[in-house]
Amino acid sequence: MKVLISAASKHGGTTGIAEAISKALTEKGVSNDVIEPTDVTSIDGYDALVLGSGVYAGHWLSTATDFVKRFHAEFPGRLVWLFSSGPLGEPLKPDDEHAIDASNIVSSTGATEHRIFAGKLDREELGYGEKAIAIAIRATDGDFRDWSAVEAWVGRIAESLRP
Repeated sequence: MKVLISAASKHGGTTGIAEAISKALTEKGVSNDVIEPTDVTSIDGYDALVLGSGVYAGHWLSTATDFVKRFHAEFPGRLVWLFSSGPLGEPLKPDDEHAIDASNIVSSTGATEHRIFAGKLDREELGYGEKAIAIAIRATDGDFRDWSAVEAWVGRIAESLRP
């Protein structure tokens, strides 16, 4: 089994999750490649996909949704897992799964599961509009990614890929 991991990231936090997924799959003996969504020209040769995106204003980034549109006809017959990265702070904001609208992506890909992971926020990396949103939702700076949750999820994926 070979897995393609592709994640859209605006400031690198979601890319970090994709790289952690790759490392954990490799440690479990699962062959994989990590490729940016815009750099993927074909999904031939991949038995499974792990697709992710940073979430802004409740939606996936356009590079991730464009990936889903480009390869829509090729998802049947492949295992697909999705992840979103975005909630911030303690407690996490937004704090419920309905704050992220990924229903069309889940149905378009036939995903086995959609998982939401906390993200990270460094105001130094943000543009003016993003800073305004961070202030409006009272988001706290910091790295809230839960690496043990990512690794546990990857364990379930690896188990699903065993013959």
